[in-house]
Parts: sequence; structure tokens; C-alpha cells
Amino acid sequence: MNPFEMLKNLQSLQSGMQEMQGKLAEINVTGTAGGEMVRVSMNGQMMVTGVHIEPEAVDPEDVGMLEDLVRAALSDAMVKIKEAIQQEVSSMTGGMPIPPGFMGM
Repeated sequence: MNPFEMLKNLQSLQSGMQEMQGKLAEINVTGTAGGEMVRVSMNGQMMVTGVHIEPEAVDPEDVGMLEDLVRAALSDAMVKIKEAIQQEVSSMTGGMPIPPGFMGM
């Protein structure tokens, strides 16, 4: 293969990755648990951007239940963000599958 063609392809790939990172930053999901008593928001960079806990979910006698609800809401957000990222990347790659391990998937 022509070295100049390889460089051109590399530059195109780099530009596509930068565009993808920008789009991922715009993705936001909210995972819920306990009938939405606990909500965890996450962005496409897999950063938690917010946590909301309804007062009824806070029982000083049962901290373990609250911990379970937070864990469940976080897990729900992780599933949702992975699905959203897969859809976004798939649309950008023309439906080509995402390789295992890509972006922590």
C-alpha cells in the first residue's frame, strides 16, 4: 500500500475518532431503581453526572437497602449507556459491529 494513502487513512480515522468522542460526550442516560426512588445519570464517557435519592428511600434502619438501590440504578445506567454508545457508533460506522473491548464495552 502507498505510504501516503496509509497516512491519509490514518488522518481520516483520527478525525472520525474525535468526532465520535464529541458525540459520546452528548449522550446522557438515567438508570433507575426502586420505582425511580433512586436515579443515577451518566454521560457517554461513562461518568456519573448526577444521583438523586427520594427521601422515602432513606431508612436509617436499612442502609443496605439504599446501597442495593444505588447499585441497581448504577447498573441500569451502565446498560443504557452501553446500548446508546453501541447505537451511536453503529450509525457512524454504517452498521459495522463494535469490536469486543472497544471503549470498555
